[in-house]
Amino acid sequence: MTIHYPNGQHPRQAYHANRDLPTPHQSIYARRGMSLEDEINHSNQYYLARHIAVIHKKPTPIQLVKVDYPKRSAAIIREAYFRRPSTTDYNGIYKGRYIDFDAKETRNRRSFPLKNFHPHQINHMRECVKQGGICFAFIKFTDLDLVYLLPATILFHYWDERDQGGRKSIALTDIQQWGFQIEYQLNPRLPYLKAVDQIIAAERKGVYHDK
Repeated sequence: MTIHYPNGQHPRQAYHANRDLPTPHQSIYARRGMSLEDEINHSNQYYLARHIAVIHKKPTPIQLVKVDYPKRSAAIIREAYFRRPSTTDYNGIYKGRYIDFDAKETRNRRSFPLKNFHPHQINHMRECVKQGGICFAFIKFTDLDLVYLLPATILFHYWDERDQGGRKSIALTDIQQWGFQIEYQLNPRLPYLKAVDQIIAAERKGVYHDK
């Protein structure tokens, strides 16, 4: 079977919860070099196993091109395309709240390029926020080994400024000011729900994390 991947990239190794969930005996630094996606998957499995939250990666839509039917009861896919996801990377539920977010990485050291997001992703998050969902972006500065959770409302601000002729990136210093740094730990590897708790608490007090 021939499968065509977006931008010529091949998918990462399949994630297996039972095999890949970190154990208490692993060092915090044992998995340095992991992709942000893998780090989030490990964290989500930790939350799921302890009934804290149910958050999963959205499946990538596949467009079938050629299918053979050697039998009425069986079909063989000969050619297919992995299409670009229509919205964001992850969604789920936590403390009765809908959670929706995307994960991005950059090798830049001073800023995050906004071109890494697509208009349909921003529009999707805007609609989710309007319905009371909690949306954000995970941004990882790979060479610096720094991970931040940036609330969608902050992302919208910089996106709209760019469309009005502003900067085409978000400075690292701005992300540090308006986002939440997610420090690595043993289990979960990225304890990002602590930041989500702060967002929920701020909303309850009528203080919205906006620029």
